[in-house]
Amino acid sequence: MSTYTMFLKKTVVFTTIFSCCLQLSVQSQTGIFVYGDALPDAPALAERGEYAVGVRTAEWINNNQADILKAKGASVPAYNRALKVEIWYPAVIPAGKAALTSYTDVLGRANDSLRPLHSFQFSGRSLRDAAPQYTGGPFPLVIVSHGFPGSRVLLSYLTENLASKGYVVVAIDHTESTHADAAGFASTLLNRAPDILFVLNQVASLSAQGSHHFLSGLADANTTALIGYSMGGYGVLNAAGAGYSRQLAGFFSTITNGSKAIESRLADYPGFNASTDKRIKAVVAFAPWGMERGVWDSTGLKNLIVPTFFIAGNQDDVSGYEKGTKAIFNGAVNADRYLLTYENARHNTAPNPPPPETMQLGMKMDDYYHYAEPAWNEKKINNINQHFVSAFLGIYLKQKEYGKYLELPENANGHTWTGFKPRTATGLELLHATALKK
Repeated sequence: MSTYTMFLKKTVVFTTIFSCCLQLSVQSQTGIFVYGDALPDAPALAERGEYAVGVRTAEWINNNQADILKAKGASVPAYNRALKVEIWYPAVIPAGKAALTSYTDVLGRANDSLRPLHSFQFSGRSLRDAAPQYTGGPFPLVIVSHGFPGSRVLLSYLTENLASKGYVVVAIDHTESTHADAAGFASTLLNRAPDILFVLNQVASLSAQGSHHFLSGLADANTTALIGYSMGGYGVLNAAGAGYSRQLAGFFSTITNGSKAIESRLADYPGFNASTDKRIKAVVAFAPWGMERGVWDSTGLKNLIVPTFFIAGNQDDVSGYEKGTKAIFNGAVNADRYLLTYENARHNTAPNPPPPETMQLGMKMDDYYHYAEPAWNEKKINNINQHFVSAFLGIYLKQKEYGKYLELPENANGHTWTGFKPRTATGLELLHATALKK
């Protein structure tokens, strides 16, 4: 055995031991770094809020949905679509208990022999099944939609942070679109917006007085924000009013042998505009997919009227930037909107940092680069996202006086942005455009 091979094997063993020790350590104390913790250079609103956080897992069934992966031309059977969700909320932590939990996810991709599924765990600062904190509520609702493939815990650094600031946050495992069950792309194209709107209705029902559910009196579904990343961005923009184009309908028909199941989500579909849900007050779209491929046209983008905060890297080679996210920002002329740009970043401006398992010998580069950014520290990105999303949602959902955090010189280079320590905003740009229609 060569010296180099022995070194690699020892490195793998050390990495595995270190990962296990870190997991055990974080369960026994609060001083160890957990995804989402504030770094020394974190901007002001990255810090957690006043509430302790609880977390629960649920599974909700959306009955009688189109089973597009079993479509035969225009004939599309129905099925009961199960959605697993993770719910974070302000909580009461019993004396002597630490607000710590463990999340489980998988690397790899279902039905891909080159990337077999590999389970891993990571820690969070919330307490599983904790009693809700109703004082101060009901709290605005935030619904989170992951990328393709992804999972409901992909943005836990942000979901926990928002719950600590007085939001009920529900993140969806989009069936047939997670790492564990990724299937035909038609399901992701069709189901994103309907899944999001179903979850909104489900929370509205469960949060009603007299529902005898823990969400009763806790969540305010009438004041809702949507957050989406990549294909999640594709979904939240449509759910908020940006109807899809006829070009998407043609592509969808091609990959489904003639199905028109997506027609009701098109901008020119009769009644689409009237179906826009007035409970949605704001949208955050990380690197939304589709504009480069003709998913929206000017008509569809003009239908987006809710305040929207876009976040992207200007080197995004998945969703595109100039002809992708920035083109959506420019075209959504009837929305008050922002575009935060990470200079030299590519697509991964939203997720948690890469788990330690992605650095072990034998893991695929694709698994590491599903999370990693080549030019940025992901933990720093996480803190910046926490800051700006907190400012944006604070303004539009809680009427907080956070305008100073968004009224900034466009380019941070050479400036000290409000809320940032000197020199720490380098490489950021923030554009703001007001709505033409009020």
